[in-house]
Amino acid sequence: MKHFPKSLQQKLQQREQNNALRKLPVSNALIDFASNDYLGFANSEEIFNKTHQYLLENNIKINGATGSRLISGNHNLYQITEDFIANFHQSETALIFNSGYDANVGFFSSVPQRNDVILYDELCHASIRDGILMSNAKSYKFQHNDFEDLEKRLTVCHTERSRGAFFEIYVVTESVFSMDGDSPNLEELVTLCEKYNCFLVIDEAHALGVFGNHGEGLLQSQGLQDKVFARIMTFGKGLGCHGAAILGSSALKSYLINFARSFIYTTGLSPHSVATILMAYQKLKTEKEAIENLRNNIQFFNQEKMQMGLKPLFVYSKSAIQCAIIPGNEKVKSIANQLQNNGFDVKPILSPTVPEGQERLRFCLHSYNSSSQISEVLKLLSSFVF
Repeated sequence: MKHFPKSLQQKLQQREQNNALRKLPVSNALIDFASNDYLGFANSEEIFNKTHQYLLENNIKINGATGSRLISGNHNLYQITEDFIANFHQSETALIFNSGYDANVGFFSSVPQRNDVILYDELCHASIRDGILMSNAKSYKFQHNDFEDLEKRLTVCHTERSRGAFFEIYVVTESVFSMDGDSPNLEELVTLCEKYNCFLVIDEAHALGVFGNHGEGLLQSQGLQDKVFARIMTFGKGLGCHGAAILGSSALKSYLINFARSFIYTTGLSPHSVATILMAYQKLKTEKEAIENLRNNIQFFNQEKMQMGLKPLFVYSKSAIQCAIIPGNEKVKSIANQLQNNGFDVKPILSPTVPEGQERLRFCLHSYNSSSQISEVLKLLSSFVF
């Protein structure tokens, strides 16, 4: 087949004209300010070796799951790992999905029912929005971290309920937003959801490993874990491996097993993948140094950007994600290239991934970044933008 559909070619050409055509990057040896490996677990020889040893000690010599978890892929290691995760996060149950994308698509496409209402933060991740699009529920976005705007929508729902309409309300947000690095006021949000009898769902992908004494996430660090209907924990960031889990009640777990299509109709993770998740969680439970180093680096980064007069460029964040707004795809790509040419792997985030005019440099901080590296990359940024 030599031909390619003209409409698709035109869309590619449009992306190229807008300087927004995506291409797969090649691996590099630059100083890492781009990956989500916040604690360095992805490159941990300790986790790698313990995973291998665990599989050998338990005589698990299987390369693949062999099928979906409902057919032949639900090996015993799944139950062991899910029990550990539930205990770690002080949740009744945990259900592992193949990825954070699968978890969000599976949850939001199956849990909210026809005539239910989903109210979601306008900056929620694409996986949440894709799941919502697959749902039969009504959905409305509220302004980012704006609970006055959210309450206006909740008031409308309350009025409809008072007139005899029956429907559930799901309020959806993230504890740390992937493109801004900021967080909502979770205590205020919990209070609001309790007032209007809503089901609160929080994606904690970028909080796991970053917040809490043992990296347990922002909700748990604030003692709010029992105030939410569901938490989505993704393992490809702070945990350094792959997969995700939805935390919630036994009834929710049973429902997802029966109705979440991204869980039902896919081959399960291999025993090796699940063992890696278990070993990473075990390390997280006892980890102190990496978590403390990461927190110190976040604090130091914020201090340095203030001293260098860079603070106005950045979105307010106390997380490992720090974003400098530099409007225009061409301009932000140019500055990113200059930083990379000087040895620092900093990636530009372009429109349409973010709204036009909100293009940015995204700095991801890690436990293994040094103070000198942080100072140097910010000095370079200052020299390129001022």
